[in-house]
Order: sequence, then C-alpha cells, then structure tokens
Amino acid sequence: MSFAETEDVLGTAAAWRAAGEQVAVATVTETWGSSPRPAGSQMAVTKSGKMAGSVSGGCIEGAVADAAMKTIDTGAPQLLDFGVTHERAWEVGLACGGKVKVFVEKLS
Repeated sequence: MSFAETEDVLGTAAAWRAAGEQVAVATVTETWGSSPRPAGSQMAVTKSGKMAGSVSGGCIEGAVADAAMKTIDTGAPQLLDFGVTHERAWEVGLACGGKVKVFVEKLS
C-alpha cells in the first residue's frame, strides 16, 4: 500500500481550510483502460501551493493543480478529461493508453 492510499486527503484538506487556507479537492471520477490511479483517488491543493494525495501518480498532477487554482479563484467546479486522444495528453504525460476524468471543486 502506497503513502497516497493511506493518506487522509479530506482530513488534511479540512485542516488546511480550518487554518484559513483556500482549498480545492480533485477526485478521480472515472477511468478507462490503463490509468495511473483508480476512481476515488483524491488530491487537495491550497492557494498557497500545498498539495496532498494523488490523482495520477504524477503524470497529470500539474494540470490538475492548475485547474484547482482556477477553481479556487472562480469557485466554479470543473470536470477534467485526460486521455491519449486529448491534445494535451502527451504534454501532461498521460501516455499510458487510458483515460481519466477528474472532478475539481472548491472546499468551502
């Protein structure tokens, strides 16, 4: 079992929010084929740049973190779709042959 699987991402996010941080939570909602993390995997991101958890083992985390910052700023949730047919797939490193959908929402 990896650290990301044992980490309490929502507990960490709640603690950051209680400490006054602005926080977004990203959750893998769907996978198809070869994907780096299973559905239900989560990552929390703060406005100040802290991160906890993982939605991809690293291959799309930068793009998800960028989207989380936008969601923190706008308050608007996003559904991100990554796959090898997506024009950004190679750019963000998702060359594993699968697809992953990630829902990003602001914690209030």
